[in-house]
Amino acid sequence: MEFYYDEIDGSVLILRADGGINKDNAAGFVSDLEKLVDAGLTKIIVDCTGLDHISSYGLGVLLRVHKRLARHGGDVKLAGLHSGLVTLLRVARLDGIFDIYPDVNRARLAFRPPD
Repeated sequence: MEFYYDEIDGSVLILRADGGINKDNAAGFVSDLEKLVDAGLTKIIVDCTGLDHISSYGLGVLLRVHKRLARHGGDVKLAGLHSGLVTLLRVARLDGIFDIYPDVNRARLAFRPPD
């Protein structure tokens, strides 16, 4: 599992997740994100097009990031999930917590202020 960081528009961080999120790789991911959030980052999009699986621990990690961002007035959006992961989020009742978008561009548009 690897995460790739790419900042866009100066305020939105795009995280591209490849492989899977599980106990073995999530600790470093969360540590890095918590530092960014504590430094003022409030908008994150996780690009899941290359994500094969998320363990229950990985779901907990995403929730932890979501809660920390919410405390700072921010949000995390998920983009490009394949149907199996969408089903997993629905079964875990997390689809009401995370905003899910078909691709990164639509998720990025959701962060734009209304006209």
